Amino acid sequence: MSKLQKTAYGGQAVIEGVMFGGKKIMVTAIRRKDQSIEYFQSSRRSNRVLTALKKIPFLRGIAAIIEASANGTQHLNFSSERYDVHPNEDDVIKEEKKESKLSLILGVATIGVLSFLFGKVLFTLIPVFLANLTRPIFASDLAQVVIESFFKLLLLLGYIYAISQTPLIKRVFQYHGAEHKVINAYENNQELTVKSVQAQSRLHYRCGSSFILFTVVVGMFVYLLVPTDPLWLRVVNRLALIPVVLGLSFEVLQLTNKVRHVPVLRFLGYPGLWLQLLTTKEPKDDQVEVAIASFQELLRIENEGKSVTGGEQVS
Repeated sequence: MSKLQKTAYGGQAVIEGVMFGGKKIMVTAIRRKDQSIEYFQSSRRSNRVLTALKKIPFLRGIAAIIEASANGTQHLNFSSERYDVHPNEDDVIKEEKKESKLSLILGVATIGVLSFLFGKVLFTLIPVFLANLTRPIFASDLAQVVIESFFKLLLLLGYIYAISQTPLIKRVFQYHGAEHKVINAYENNQELTVKSVQAQSRLHYRCGSSFILFTVVVGMFVYLLVPTDPLWLRVVNRLALIPVVLGLSFEVLQLTNKVRHVPVLRFLGYPGLWLQLLTTKEPKDDQVEVAIASFQELLRIENEGKSVTGGEQVS
């Protein structure tokens, strides 16, 4: 296996396509309305602070989330604005059509940043208030933390299941499965053909979905260290501990990925894989074809040593 092949690549599903990222370049391929495949390339943007934080355990997870969110926005916009427009109409895309797609962009982005910013705060605080309603029956701190974690898990699963029933998100989850299959084929030294890629698992240990679930599990243990009463202090603690939970959860995710080939320890990553049964769907051949095209384009650019100064569309 060459040095390039040992690179740990990552990606994410976008509307009607897949984005893959290397160390310096990010490439998205989408299926256009005329069934052609179009690419979008951009350099991986970062800054000194994030680069420094990514080298520090327990802080690198937060830096990675911020960087991934910032870098992925361009690619989400590209896919949402062009996936259902015929290439002949690219120059006359109506402004109102762009505006109508804003909700689609937010719907897809929420999955990727569910444990970050507003989404994380929302999914952290709602379970707190729900659990506090049961205090007359379950008064101890231990019981309150367990019940709070149960509500958080229930809310998370319910939310993902609900949006997965919409046609758009269902297709995004199919592309999510295609992304995982390509990465698995690559890491298992398999050919990047539709047949070979389809034979791979749609689940992967490094998936962001696993990270979301780990925030629930890790959060439960962290919250046991602080009081749950009075309510105002509980709310303050939960908000203040969000960076701690995110940082620890990222380290757990990295650990489960490192030990995934150890028979006794590989089960540690199973909860995250189980959640991926909701956030990924079995892709169709044409969706796998798009994912393969995106990944191969990334490899081609890296092999040629090219650089991309900004967002760039390639037919």
